[in-house]
Amino acid sequence: MSRLFPAHAPEWLRPALGVDTDKVQERLIRHVPAAKRRRESAVLVLLKGTSFEDGEVLLTHRSPSMRSHSGQIAFPGGRREEGDASLVDVALREAEEETGLDRSTVTPLEQWGKLDIRATGNTVSPVLAYWHEPGTVWPASPAETDDVFTVPLRELADPANRMMVGLSRWKGPAFRARGYVVWGFTAGVLSGLMDHAGWSVEWDKNMVHDLRDSLNRSLNNEKIG
Repeated sequence: MSRLFPAHAPEWLRPALGVDTDKVQERLIRHVPAAKRRRESAVLVLLKGTSFEDGEVLLTHRSPSMRSHSGQIAFPGGRREEGDASLVDVALREAEEETGLDRSTVTPLEQWGKLDIRATGNTVSPVLAYWHEPGTVWPASPAETDDVFTVPLRELADPANRMMVGLSRWKGPAFRARGYVVWGFTAGVLSGLMDHAGWSVEWDKNMVHDLRDSLNRSLNNEKIG
């Protein structure tokens, strides 16, 4: 079973530990009743660097041909399978499959509580980890992922790269990164992590950009129903 090693977090990452998942859930949707929850999933929130100044986070672009969440920017991750020993193991296995990540170079630090995804009824547990020995990653499963990259935390914190997006009655935080728009679950987790760690800089939360328009101007190639 994959273990957690919070004591091994480098000094600069320690403020990122202890995120209140209820606050993150508020950025997403209301809780899904437990009776309607379906399958468990996990994602890997993998950070590298020696300080916030050079820190980066690993993200993927889901192939536009995927049946669900196609074209979205996401953390590597997926559903729990029968052979998975834990949700930490799920996150590491999926990251290995999607990005070619060598799990021996990763130190799992903390597993967040389960977050509800209303669209699927699934729960997703983010696993915060430190990439203590960064190596090469790539779209190792092209049917699922067609781009794998790291984004500097300083770029994500830049107010010029942050915005609120909305669709119908929903609105939530989003980021601009490498020509993509990061929104939904991934942006909610990143926003919650950065606020908790004290990495956020004041940005415009009042103007809400139309999600469809924002995606149409991006490289996501993402269709919204």
